[in-house]
Amino acid sequence: MEAFPNSDEDYVPTLEEDPALGLSHREKMEILFAVMLGIFLAALDQTIVGPALPTIATQLSGNDLYVWVVTIFLLTSTISIPFWGKLSDLYGRKPIFMIGIVIFLIGSALSGLSQNMQMLILFRGIQGVGAGSLFPVALAIIGDMFTPQERGKYQGLFGAVFGIAFIVGPLVGGFLTEQVSWHWIFYVNIPIGIVSLIVIQRLLPTVKTPRATSNFDVLGGAIFTVAITFLLVGLTNKQFGEWADLTVGGFIAVSIVGILLFILAEARAKEPIVPLDLFRHRTYSSSMVSTFFASFAFFGAIIFLPRWFQFVHGFSPTNSGLAALPLMAGLIISSVGSGLIVSRTGKYKWLLVGAIVLMGVATALMTQLTAETALPIVWFWMFLAGLGVGPTFSVFTIVVQNAVPFHQLGVATSNLTFFRQIGGAVALAVVGTIFGSTFLEQIQPQMTAAGVPPQAQGALGQALASGKLDFNNLTGVGDLGAAILAAVDAGTRTIVEPFITQIVTGLHAAFSLAVAQTFWIGVGAAIIAAIAAATMHEHALRTEHGPALAETAPAGAPASAATEAATASAADGSSRPAVTTE
Repeated sequence: MEAFPNSDEDYVPTLEEDPALGLSHREKMEILFAVMLGIFLAALDQTIVGPALPTIATQLSGNDLYVWVVTIFLLTSTISIPFWGKLSDLYGRKPIFMIGIVIFLIGSALSGLSQNMQMLILFRGIQGVGAGSLFPVALAIIGDMFTPQERGKYQGLFGAVFGIAFIVGPLVGGFLTEQVSWHWIFYVNIPIGIVSLIVIQRLLPTVKTPRATSNFDVLGGAIFTVAITFLLVGLTNKQFGEWADLTVGGFIAVSIVGILLFILAEARAKEPIVPLDLFRHRTYSSSMVSTFFASFAFFGAIIFLPRWFQFVHGFSPTNSGLAALPLMAGLIISSVGSGLIVSRTGKYKWLLVGAIVLMGVATALMTQLTAETALPIVWFWMFLAGLGVGPTFSVFTIVVQNAVPFHQLGVATSNLTFFRQIGGAVALAVVGTIFGSTFLEQIQPQMTAAGVPPQAQGALGQALASGKLDFNNLTGVGDLGAAILAAVDAGTRTIVEPFITQIVTGLHAAFSLAVAQTFWIGVGAAIIAAIAAATMHEHALRTEHGPALAETAPAGAPASAATEAATASAADGSSRPAVTTE
């Protein structure tokens, strides 16, 4: 039986020590509502900005810096995640969560006041630092309030919140940008955040632990920041360059060296940001690997579907977001449902494996996508994918929190969030490469198959080479043929106009085949994620707060044996947190 080393720092909290045990059910539900608002803030911000970016870039004259408005938020939020998790373990969830919300709201207010793109990028970076605390610390708060057996009832709701934000964000972002002002896509965060702050301040007890120390791993933190910065910037630059470019492959190589140095620093640190001993636990390490590749498959599967709806079917950006409703419906249903199943049965291993396999099957079906594929069929595939994705949002959190020592719950939860986010970032770079190369390869043969003569293809190729025609700017235009004719000069127009219907048909076919090829990455990633999930040990969910499973219990002993041993240890004077209610 796998186990963490026994430590006198593991304890079973008493009524005076544990913030959960002293709260009524109503107070817990109010705190849960406030925490979910915090999660909604982070999730909404990732979807509400998209529809407004073209307008923002135009008004602030910053089209050349367009991508950095998104990249800087991803960069600062991803880098800060492990720091917030570690700090919440040392100094308590309440102050860290509230500080994170305040930083996020300050960044939101400043972003809305931005007068140029440089200001917006800077303030979005501040906003990202705060956002990095919201998801992992919120999940850790749920871990504090509810036992592992109870958490499934509530953590499934977080996947639902993400799904709702994915749907609501583009609609609200589009409406505010068109009817009010793009500034309000940032201001809308403020009242939501204030409500969350008030409830958290009023109800959530403060846990102060004697483990809090000034020996924070500054060296490891600095190395980690540099390494992940080079990694994410290199992956972002891949959208505009080749893997062999210095700012792509070179940056990624620097990040790999940095990660190795970070591991060495953590091995020597008195208070590591990422305790390496966690990875000796098979359930923990397999969950991290599986989460990384499940996120890889998820993002790889959906990143180009909205563009397919826009390019092939002429959907507006807002309507292409609505076209993702089946995916989000499946995600919400399975996220909530799987949490309830795990809470009721205590079983999670094969539920996770089955869900990931279903996600792999859905992405395999999507490899058959063509321009002629009926929309109801695509929506059915998306619904299946959502059913497979949902449990990876809720159940892995339960698994990890159930496996680690109580005093490392925050850092373990933040690591899970970090691996999920990095998986999505890597997937974006890889599928973008596959899509771009396949699309260019398929244009000529698909146009030939559609009946476009060589002279028209040549004229179109010249327009592309000269930069007068850019397919990246032709998504969501409604009438692709009219947009192509408007983008080329008069001489080229007379050559291509008689064959514009065939050109559009060929482009739709090439685009669809390119999107279909990206789904093979999702299939491969899902296979690896399923194998990793199958290797974990399935432990019974604890029915009370206490040490990590099987830490002191002998093989074959019931879980209560570990609890009793830890209780005895605590009675002998083990380290305990002090709790104050503010």
